[in-house]
Order: sequence, then C-alpha cells, then structure tokens
Amino acid sequence: MGALVRLAELLLVILPLAGAIIAAVKAFTANPRRNVESADARAPDERSRRGVGGNPAARWALIRRVIEEHSRTDARWLDYELDPAALLDFPLMTDLRDPLTMDFHKAKLRADLLRPVKAEDLLDDREAADRYLTAVEEYVTAFNAVEAEAIRRRRNDFPHDAQQRISRAQTLLRVAADPAATPHERQRAYHRARHELDGLIVLPTVTQERIERGISGEIDR
Repeated sequence: MGALVRLAELLLVILPLAGAIIAAVKAFTANPRRNVESADARAPDERSRRGVGGNPAARWALIRRVIEEHSRTDARWLDYELDPAALLDFPLMTDLRDPLTMDFHKAKLRADLLRPVKAEDLLDDREAADRYLTAVEEYVTAFNAVEAEAIRRRRNDFPHDAQQRISRAQTLLRVAADPAATPHERQRAYHRARHELDGLIVLPTVTQERIERGISGEIDR
C-alpha cells in the first residue's frame, strides 16, 4: 500500500513537468520566425567573413578603389624617383640595407606583378583579386612606413663629412638637370655628383636614366 502511495506522488510530479516540456517544444516548433531570428543572430559573422564577395557591384567598386590607390602610391614614389634632390634629402627611400626600405620595394614589386591589365580581369577570379587587394594594402602600408621614417631621419644617419658630400652632389645634380647649362657642363656635373655619392647613396636606375637622357638631349615621353 505504501508503495502505491509513493508511485502516485511521483506521478504527480512527473506528469506536470512532462507536460511543460512538451508545451515548450510545440511552442518553439510552431514559431519558425524564432529559428530564423536565431540564425540571423549568427549571420553577421559569416557575412563579415565574406565581405563584399557576394555582391558583384560592391566588389567591382572595391577593385577600382584599390587600383586607384595603387596608382596614387606609384605617383608618390615617382615624386622621389624622378627628383634626385628629394632622394638626397631622404636617402632612406633608396637604402636597401634598411629593412623598411627593403620591405617597401618588395611590396611594390609584388603589387606591380599582380596588377591586372584590366580591372575587369579580377571580377571572375576571386582568388587573384584577393591576392591583388592584399598586395596593394601591404604596398601602401610599407610605403607610408618608409616615407615617415625617411622624413624623420633625413640625413642624420650620415656623419658630417658624408652629409657635406651629399649636399655637394645635390647641387651638382641640379646643374646636370638644368637645360640652360651646356651638355658638357651637365655631363661633368653628373659625373662629379656620382663620385660624391659613391659608397653613400645609389640613385635608382630610372633616376639615372632620366638625367642621362636629359644630358644627351633626348626628350622624355
């Protein structure tokens, strides 16, 4: 008899609890919107990983912006490369012994190699586009870093006598680039400038070729 009483008491506890569980399950399955909202709560993380990959218009705009940024950074570097006086004011820009300068030139080379002939070429090749976007980001970052450090340091890494040699070379290169000077004067100034810079600073090939074309009377195109 006592066992029957205990069984009855147990059923009184279990049955309401089971009823509550069943009601909760029915309420959840009867409201599919709640399931959608739960999925949506996780969706932003997945969408953020995809970025603009699923939106062709946004991806096209991003590709165009990155190509333009690549061109702007090239133009900023060209301002140094075509101006010997600027290069001698900020010698770190061409000093490949410095890790910052080496990183910049390596990043530039990679971005240039991955640059598409036409922006449209990247639309159908997601992997190539991602590699290019990453390369340009690294190129811009590396250029900003080396330029900031070059401006901070200027010629201060060189001893006093080396700084004097750089100043003399700067003056001579202005004569070498002066169309009012005779070809002989320009040639002589250029050779003297290179002698002053020997062992200190190596001018980029593009810079040297531009000066030499000017001395020989060739017209830049």
